Amino acid sequence: MRLLGNILWLLLGGLTMALIWWAIGVIALISIVGIPWARSCFVLGAFSLFPFGKEVIARDALTGREDIGTGALGLLGNIIWFIFPGLILAIFHLFHAVFWFITIIGIPFGIQHLKLAEISFAPVGKTVVDKEVAYAAYARNGEERLNQYRRD
Repeated sequence: MRLLGNILWLLLGGLTMALIWWAIGVIALISIVGIPWARSCFVLGAFSLFPFGKEVIARDALTGREDIGTGALGLLGNIIWFIFPGLILAIFHLFHAVFWFITIIGIPFGIQHLKLAEISFAPVGKTVVDKEVAYAAYARNGEERLNQYRRD
């Protein structure tokens, strides 16, 4: 099902959105000051190509430790990102999501566009992994929190 969903997605608009993400990444690289955001653009452009079976997760939730992108500098980076290309990308994805939801049969595509719209707002400190990996990280974190409550 994932393979079929990804093939249909690619043919029905996924390539276009990936190219938009990558174009913004190239602009970020050329600008020099946008280099920290360029990596996110390329990673999320690849996610835009084949989103079925993948999940976006915060790096600190995945690794269990904070890094430069998941702390205060990451928050600042996300605010700057939102002001410049983030809002535009989110609008593109929301437009596509509404279109796919209207078709009824395209609801799975609309859901994927909503996931991409959400990550468009704040991509710094996030990464893309297989759904199983994300669920395992969430389960591990939940187990740690549960144990912490039990100790308190």
